[in-house]
Amino acid sequence: MDYKKRIPLLVLLDSSIVLVAIFIGYFILNPFIKVYTIPFLWISSITLLLCHHLFATIYRLYQKAWEYASVGELLAIVKAVTFSILVTGIVQILFYHHIYIRVLAITWMMHVILIGGSRFSWRVLRDRYISPNPDKKRTLIVGAGAAGTMVVRQLLKHSTSDLYPIAFVDDDPKKYKLQIYGLLVQGTIKEIPQLVEQLKIENIVIAIPSLKKNEIKRIYEECAKTKAKTKIIPLLEDLMTGKVSVNQIRDVQVEDLLGRDPVELDMSSISEKLTGKTILVTGAGGSIGSEICRQVCSFVPKRLLLLGHGENSIYTIDMELRKKYGESIEIIPIIADVQDRVRIFNVVEEFKPDVVYHAAAHKHVPLMEYNPMEAVKNNIFGTKNVAEAADTFGVKNFVLVSTDKAVNPPNVMGATKRFAEMIIQNLAKESKTNFVAVRFGNVLGSRGSVIPLFKKQIMAGGPVTVTHPDMTRYFMTIPEASRLVIQAGALAHGGEVFVLDMGEPVKIVDLARNLITLSGYTEEEIEIKFSGIRPGEKLYEELLNDNEVQKKQVFPKIHIGKAEPMDRNELFALIEMLLQKESVELKEIIISIANTKFGEKERLLSS
Repeated sequence: MDYKKRIPLLVLLDSSIVLVAIFIGYFILNPFIKVYTIPFLWISSITLLLCHHLFATIYRLYQKAWEYASVGELLAIVKAVTFSILVTGIVQILFYHHIYIRVLAITWMMHVILIGGSRFSWRVLRDRYISPNPDKKRTLIVGAGAAGTMVVRQLLKHSTSDLYPIAFVDDDPKKYKLQIYGLLVQGTIKEIPQLVEQLKIENIVIAIPSLKKNEIKRIYEECAKTKAKTKIIPLLEDLMTGKVSVNQIRDVQVEDLLGRDPVELDMSSISEKLTGKTILVTGAGGSIGSEICRQVCSFVPKRLLLLGHGENSIYTIDMELRKKYGESIEIIPIIADVQDRVRIFNVVEEFKPDVVYHAAAHKHVPLMEYNPMEAVKNNIFGTKNVAEAADTFGVKNFVLVSTDKAVNPPNVMGATKRFAEMIIQNLAKESKTNFVAVRFGNVLGSRGSVIPLFKKQIMAGGPVTVTHPDMTRYFMTIPEASRLVIQAGALAHGGEVFVLDMGEPVKIVDLARNLITLSGYTEEEIEIKFSGIRPGEKLYEELLNDNEVQKKQVFPKIHIGKAEPMDRNELFALIEMLLQKESVELKEIIISIANTKFGEKERLLSS
């Protein structure tokens, strides 16, 4: 009903209620008197009627959406009615030198009950008889706290939602059998499978934003025992950053089950390094590089340089950041290849960045096995070019994005990243620039990672291909990896290799099974096939060599390792030698050098 039709109807309804209330109040006290013959009653009725409409206008009773009525609307009614009664009492004193307290008290109660009842009955009618749709999916809410009740209220409010809440589950024994918005807390999380079957639940919504990753996994394991589809509200981290709101219910993702709890940043030390400064990010269009740019922007640098080789990816991140931060940060897209030494030196000399995050690299293990020279040119010489430009022009901090594959590398990609680490460690010994490397495991959802591949295979009906049943990897989310890189830059003193405490490695086959379940299938419907280990792959990844491990954490969840540097002349002689080798020989030499201890490299160099 539109506004113009709604207001006259509410005014007519309220007028009837006001007159009925005062006449019933007088009739209750004097049942045998003809109330319509008493002059003071008519004067009181007219006064009360006029006052009601006056205060109803003041407290906007005619503008409120009563189908969503709650305590705030009830208080507005009480205020409007109370002030109307008080003014009516004053008029009685002025005309009759007497106030009929009992009549007004009964009138007040009748007035509140009838006005409030007329409004709240519409909400009950809407929630119980109009909104419920037989096509809506019966939904169980996990968590009867503030977020859970907010989700229920939102679902009851919005007729467009296809979810209809039926009950809560919560592990808090004090909430058991409590009724919230008409829904009972029916049991605990362990009882989810039983309740889903008993209540014919089709959807489950996990509504606890403060959950830790292992707790989400525990709840999901119970939900996975049912045929109901599991959804989740955004986690506290996303709510606090303003990325999403609590009512944005989404499907549970594999990142929720395998990602680690977020690393808390030292905001003051990072702000000191980034706020008001010029920041250069190489590989700014990639998964990690673009997220580093997003995270850096939250610290309001003076200027952000987006450097990358692919114009489309740089255009995409440039447009995204310009739209959000264009008025407060100078954002400059730079199309350049890190292999082009002259171009890189010109960029660093022109813009004189305070911090460089070097994320440009070839990272795909099997592809680099087939193209070792490209890995050498990009990962080794590209890093050398950017690092030496930073050293030459006095960049304060240089952060290399490295990988756990650089530890005891059996493949070209890992070996070239180990070379990149040795280059910056060598420069760190004499340079005024703080050079550091940051190692982490596989990044969930990045381009070329296993999860997008698995998702495509599931959409195609399978099979999902896993290389080996015992293949394990460390995993972290893109935002986590980017935070670690930024935090490392703030902690840098020069020459360190920072490593995130990543917990236990995850079996790839378990990852595949989780994705199949999250997609609404069973292993009978989507087959898992083992395809064999690919060229250059290891069954297990490491984050530090035995001689690099330092148990002490320099920051919560961040370890530091002092990887072995090389003599500068020896290192650069080895690097120059790589360009003279053929592809087959090159692979063996790169891997041998990356795995050879200091002092033994002279033998390789002479041979």
